Amino acid sequence: MTTLLKSSPLLAVKLNVAAMITFLLAATTTSLCRNFCNNIPINYPFGIDEGCGAAQFRHMLNCSSIGLFFLTPSGSYKIQTIDYNKKTLVIFDPSMSTCSILQPHHDFLMTDIQSVTIPPSPDTIFVLMNCSIDSPVINHYRSLCFNFSGHSCDELYSSCSSFKLFHILSNSTPPCCFTRYDTVKFMSMNILDCTHYTSVYNVDRLEGIGALDWLYGIKLSYSLPDFGCEKCAKSGGTCGFDVETQGFVCVCSTTSNATRDCAGGIAINRGNSLAAASPSGLQLFLFFLLVALSCL
Repeated sequence: MTTLLKSSPLLAVKLNVAAMITFLLAATTTSLCRNFCNNIPINYPFGIDEGCGAAQFRHMLNCSSIGLFFLTPSGSYKIQTIDYNKKTLVIFDPSMSTCSILQPHHDFLMTDIQSVTIPPSPDTIFVLMNCSIDSPVINHYRSLCFNFSGHSCDELYSSCSSFKLFHILSNSTPPCCFTRYDTVKFMSMNILDCTHYTSVYNVDRLEGIGALDWLYGIKLSYSLPDFGCEKCAKSGGTCGFDVETQGFVCVCSTTSNATRDCAGGIAINRGNSLAAASPSGLQLFLFFLLVALSCL
């Protein structure tokens, strides 16, 4: 073969060009649904490409070179982990205070759809710190506050280097409140009249554990819409949705979808669900170039 290529330079050129064209054709027909963002797997019901995942979670995730982010009206929050078995994901608010840093209060806001489809989990609490004596959660709505796993405000203020400042400035233990997401959902930090906040998750496992070792972040829990994704995946398809109708589609290739599965489902034209159904101009050009090259 080597001798043949040396004796026929044109043949070597043709083979190299053909290999390059074949590679480009394959690259232009790859799946439009990416299944990884950096080292985090992206599985149903989530998607980072238009038309991928479940319509309920559309535009909630964004993948960039520095990580995967959960988008809400109050900002972008880096996703630490996604547990598809437990149907949870953990995000971190870079604007909240922690044991090592104090930051001005910041409202964590979600859309109405997010509050229903992917709310903070029951074992996530929001800690309102350095509250005034006039704060609603210290007076009329005191019932919204509770001690979790035996922990108290005094312990919180004395354990962390950043929170000790509240002790020093007031020479006492300023009021604080351990509460659920619904409290900060319906009352802003300005209304709550607390200067700082943090959030902690997996609180059921933190009994007897000091604030230095708490898990700081927000764990969100979601429910999985049952549109037949498992059947679609078993047939080799990818679960997605039509961006116009929001209806479920099983993505079988870059040019066709199915309403149920790729093996026995009713095939439908992709239309605007993810991409144009017809081959792109680049694909057609490369195809005819390959045919022409074979005739030389």
